[in-house]
Amino acid sequence: MDWCHYRFRSVWDLPGAPADVYAVLERAEEYPLWWPQVREVTTVDGVSGVARFRSFLPYDLHVTVRERHRDPAAGVLEIAMTGDLEGWARWTVRAAPGGTRASYDQDVVVRRRLMRRLAVPGRPLFLLNHALMMRAGRRGLAARLTAV
Repeated sequence: MDWCHYRFRSVWDLPGAPADVYAVLERAEEYPLWWPQVREVTTVDGVSGVARFRSFLPYDLHVTVRERHRDPAAGVLEIAMTGDLEGWARWTVRAAPGGTRASYDQDVVVRRRLMRRLAVPGRPLFLLNHALMMRAGRRGLAARLTAV
């Protein structure tokens, strides 16, 4: 087992139509407005940028992101990441009873030196850190969708 490799899946049931959810998710530069742990997103061009994350644990993660796939009709947004995390992340947005179901899938390898050194003893904390970030993101996105 590679202790520095993570696969995550989060499923968010959200208010609003899939097109409205997709419209918010595709504006990554606005994530810091509704997702507290996404501290900064700087757009480089139409398909890439730099992001900084910080959740419960006292460290920032910096990644360069590049769009890999964008398909509004299919409800799919996918990026490649390099930097402190290397891999990919994908949103899939679908209609669901009462609104929208947004699935977030992520497959990454940690490249940050300290996290690699603490891979085995720190793994439970890293997983908790991610879970707290995702929970806050779901709440923030739901609030944003109901405010619009």
